[in-house]
Amino acid sequence: MTEFEGKMRPLVAGDLPCVIEIDENNTGRSRKDFFERRVSAALKEPKQFVYIAYEQNGGVAGYLLVRLQQGAFGGDRTVAVVDDIGVSSGVQGKGIGHSLMEELTSIIRNKDIHEIRSQADWADQKMLHFFAGCGFKLAPRTIYQRDTSYLDTEVAVNDGEPLEIDYSDSSSDDTAALSRDQIPCRSLIQDDLAAIIKIDGKIMGYARSAYYERKMAEILQESGIRVSLVAELDDHVVGFVMARVDFGEFGRTEPSAIIDTLGVDPGYASKNVGRALLSQLMANLTVLRADTVRTEVGAEQLALTGFLLDNGFEPAQSLSFSKVV
Repeated sequence: MTEFEGKMRPLVAGDLPCVIEIDENNTGRSRKDFFERRVSAALKEPKQFVYIAYEQNGGVAGYLLVRLQQGAFGGDRTVAVVDDIGVSSGVQGKGIGHSLMEELTSIIRNKDIHEIRSQADWADQKMLHFFAGCGFKLAPRTIYQRDTSYLDTEVAVNDGEPLEIDYSDSSSDDTAALSRDQIPCRSLIQDDLAAIIKIDGKIMGYARSAYYERKMAEILQESGIRVSLVAELDDHVVGFVMARVDFGEFGRTEPSAIIDTLGVDPGYASKNVGRALLSQLMANLTVLRADTVRTEVGAEQLALTGFLLDNGFEPAQSLSFSKVV
C-alpha cells in the first residue's frame, strides 16, 4: 500500500479544511470556493461522486475528488472523471497518490464503471509522470482553447494602421454578419432542459437525458458564474452552449471558462446559430474578465473541430488521459 500506516475512507464535509490546506500548500494559492462547491454538490448527490480521503495519524494526508458522468464525451457509458488529487507535502513520494487511484479503481469496478479520465497541462511534468505511473494513456481527444476577445471584430491592416472591422453590422454582405444581433441569445434556465435534450437527440441519434439533467444541475447550482446560453428563432430554442466560469478543475489555479457542450438543431445548421452563441458567450466572458475559454473534442468530431478552428480556437498546451480498469 504505502510506506506509512494509514487507511482509506470516504472524504466527508469535516475534511474540507484539511483538503483546502493541502492544496494551498501545494499550489501556493487557495481554491476554497472550488472545493466548497464540489463538496456541497457531493453531499446533495452522493451517487454522482467518489470522494476518497487517506487518513494518517488522525488527519487527512491525501484526497481524491472524482465525478461520475454518464453520457459525457459523446457516449452513453458512465466514466469516472478525476477533478483533483492532492497529497500533503510532507508525505509526497510515498505512494499515497497511487494508493488513492487503486482505491478508486476498486470502487468504480464495483459500480460496473471501467474507465477513468482526466487532464493535465503539458508543463506539469510531475502530474504527467504520476498519470503515466498509474497506467493512464493519452486519450483520443484534443483540448482546444482561445482567448475571450470578441468574435465580432478583427484587426486588419490598412496602410500600416490597425483597422477594426465590425461584423455585427447587418448591412455587411459577409457571412459573419449573421451574428448574435440577428439570432437572439439569452441565459439558459431550467425550463430549457427538454429543448436541449431534444436538440442533442437529433444530433446524436439517441437521448442523453440523464447526462443533461446532471449537467443542468451543475451549470445552474455548482458553477461559480452562470454563462450558459440558448439561441431562439421562430419562437423556440434552436441551439445551446453549456459553459461555466470556474477555477480549480484538473488542478488549475487560474480562472477560465469551460464549454461543456454546444449543440444546434440540424434544421438550423446553416443559420450561423453556433457562431451567434459563441459570439455572445465571448462578449459575456470579456466583461467577466475570464481570459481564456477551453473545451475538449473527440478525434471523430470533425465538424465540431472545424467549427472551433474557424472561430479562433487552437490546441491547448494540455493533454487528455484515460485508463481502462
